[in-house]
Amino acid sequence: MTLTRFALVVVAGISPLLVAAQEPAVSGVPLFNGRDLTGWHNINCAPATWSVKDGAIYSTGAPICELRTERMFENFVLDVEWMHLTPQGNAGVFIWADPLPARGQPFLRAIEVQVLDGRETPNYTSHGDIFPIHGAKMTPNRPHPGGWDRSLPSEKRAKPAGQWNHYRITADRGRITLEVNGKAVSGGYDITPRKGYIALESEGAPAMFRNLRIRELPSADALPADQVAAADEGYRSLYSGVDLSGWTQDGAAGHFAPADWQIAAGGPGRSAKGALVSTQSFGSLDLFIDWRCGPPQENEKPAPKEATSDADLQLAVAGITDQRLRYSCRDRVEGQQPGIEWNRTRVSKRGAALTVELNGRTVAATAPTGGAASVGPLAIEHRGGAVTFANIFVRERP
Repeated sequence: MTLTRFALVVVAGISPLLVAAQEPAVSGVPLFNGRDLTGWHNINCAPATWSVKDGAIYSTGAPICELRTERMFENFVLDVEWMHLTPQGNAGVFIWADPLPARGQPFLRAIEVQVLDGRETPNYTSHGDIFPIHGAKMTPNRPHPGGWDRSLPSEKRAKPAGQWNHYRITADRGRITLEVNGKAVSGGYDITPRKGYIALESEGAPAMFRNLRIRELPSADALPADQVAAADEGYRSLYSGVDLSGWTQDGAAGHFAPADWQIAAGGPGRSAKGALVSTQSFGSLDLFIDWRCGPPQENEKPAPKEATSDADLQLAVAGITDQRLRYSCRDRVEGQQPGIEWNRTRVSKRGAALTVELNGRTVAATAPTGGAASVGPLAIEHRGGAVTFANIFVRERP
């Protein structure tokens, strides 16, 4: 009697190790070895966001970020089991993804296979939606009621938080089909790109992934460049998304504050000016950083439309403070609206030569002088009203 009662208690408690997905894994090779994250790359997450627990990949859900494969895949069948640990959780599996976040986003350009729990509206579900994000393209396999480029599942088959679900994703020659717990329910075609990385998404709630296996299918003929995701170029993030480790504040404490994937600077209740300075020094490098005038953007909602007219920001890169790295929220950035849209500044420093791009357009360049590269930290200087920063990535150069 005691043993029987104990077994019933375990099931009622929904032990994550005892509730199994129903579908067996497809034949193929493991994408996850069950012990560590070998073969996976932390893109923009904190060191503790992803770990291995009880033979599964565990995500804390914070910050909003991604863990991706170290290499690209083209045509394949992917099996993955997933489970949310709390109700109403959000996560995802990204297919044919770029290696780095889109401008002003914590997310990658990709096709997202939604991993969602307990949320239902006429426009989205928790049972296996598929949709393109941040520049990817897809035609859903059935019309969406709102005209979105989003495939809604034909039936509700996902299990709630505390139980394992099985996804089988077939991605082949620009088409995707999703099977949820043994039955195909959603998909899309005419997809761009159709070769890229596979990524797991952290988005605000703890989740687990296990039994990831992939069977690669024959490649198509040589793909045009626009059908292939961007390649990994060796960039690494300088911001964890949870704290300002690796940085010091020059000026009043709290002028800069972490806001999940964003960094808030200035604004109500903060000092009029301050600087965020990296603890690491750099010589020659490539750097990019996203910024917008105004307060942080709430996830999945449009950026606040109010402009902040009295804010200025400047970058100091490896010992170089240059007028061309200074921006004002009083000025309209070409092609952008201050306070509404995100900007991406790219800086390339080789020795004493500096090249600056703003939103893909070269705005400054100095000719090489042959001098030795100055060495110094990266500094983000700000004064005035609210400005938000995100996606600070760097790669060091010889």
